[in-house]
Amino acid sequence: MSARLSSTRTRVALRTSARLSVELLLILVVLAVALWLLGRMWSVVWPLTVGLLLTTLTWPPARFLRRRGWPPALAASVVTVLFLVVAAGVVALIAVPVSSQSGELTDGVVEGIQRLREWAAGPPLNIGDDQISKAFDSAVDRAQDGVGSAVSAVVTGVSTVVNGLITAVLALFLMFFFLKDGPRFLPWLGRQLPGRLATDIPEVAARSWETLGAFVRSQAVVGLLDAVLIGLGLWILDVPLVLPLAVLTFVTAFVPIVGALFAGFVAVLIALVSNGLTDALIVLAIIVVVQQLEGNVFQPMIQSRGLGLHAAVVLLAVTLGGSLSGIVGSLLAVPVAALIAVVWNYVREQLTEPDADAAPDPSSGPGPDPSSGAGPGRPDAGTDPVPGPGEPGAPAAVLS
Repeated sequence: MSARLSSTRTRVALRTSARLSVELLLILVVLAVALWLLGRMWSVVWPLTVGLLLTTLTWPPARFLRRRGWPPALAASVVTVLFLVVAAGVVALIAVPVSSQSGELTDGVVEGIQRLREWAAGPPLNIGDDQISKAFDSAVDRAQDGVGSAVSAVVTGVSTVVNGLITAVLALFLMFFFLKDGPRFLPWLGRQLPGRLATDIPEVAARSWETLGAFVRSQAVVGLLDAVLIGLGLWILDVPLVLPLAVLTFVTAFVPIVGALFAGFVAVLIALVSNGLTDALIVLAIIVVVQQLEGNVFQPMIQSRGLGLHAAVVLLAVTLGGSLSGIVGSLLAVPVAALIAVVWNYVREQLTEPDADAAPDPSSGPGPDPSSGAGPGRPDAGTDPVPGPGEPGAPAAVLS
């Protein structure tokens, strides 16, 4: 005799599914409202984000000076001035030559694409010329539309340039104040929040700051190593536009996976146009070797365990960020995903039931002193990290 469904269990399952659906819908509504508010406040959020990213790069020297007894205002002022000097030097030594050769770089990419088109039309692929022409014309139309939009924005959108300058100035001022007054924020925030929030919010902020700083600094170092090694290989092969290609490699390093593919594709196209197929294959081999060294040697050494995100998650985050907000979304996708992972891990820790059967091992000695700030999730456990909230020089405050 076949088993019959239980009407009671069916009703319970339907009610549970309905309740969960309503709760999920409410969560999605709250997220949609939060994103809408974020978009409305973007003129403030974007300078704040840039200021935070700059602070992650400039905090180590500021912390060094503060630990040597420098007043916070003086340390922040010196670091800000040094940052401006370095930025001006980069613009003078790199950006100006790159901009002067940008037209040649664009022409080389277009010619390389044309050669690939001719190669695909012949054996062994024998792809129909109509298909290639349609895809090529579509790509050209999109590029022309993008160029036309950019030109019209430059001609008619003077406000865009002004907004960019305002964003840069605001970001610099925010960086200065973060360097100067950042360590005071978490203790102040803990005093303002009621109950358990006084502990949870500062802890999540401290962990988020550690994650953000690790991402920015490690990507900068890895990008610099990639740019130097690939640029050296291009220089040995006498490939033109070495400096612009090296700069492009460094900049695109901040967009994981996708950025490296794009920079490598451009370098191979330039080598194909200028030096021929043999050198293009050598450049491709150099890029593959450098990327393997990056993934298996550089990043594990520099970033230790990294952000704790799987490569598939990183790729999906970059794709989603680019589709939602273009270049800005691609740049911010990975750090945002890492911060979401930080919040999720902390929530999961708080919701995990303690194991009542687990007892401390007497042979392991006393655990970490809570007053010292060391322990799981704290920066003091191991390396020379950023101090915890309330300690002199704690940078977690910049998450304000």
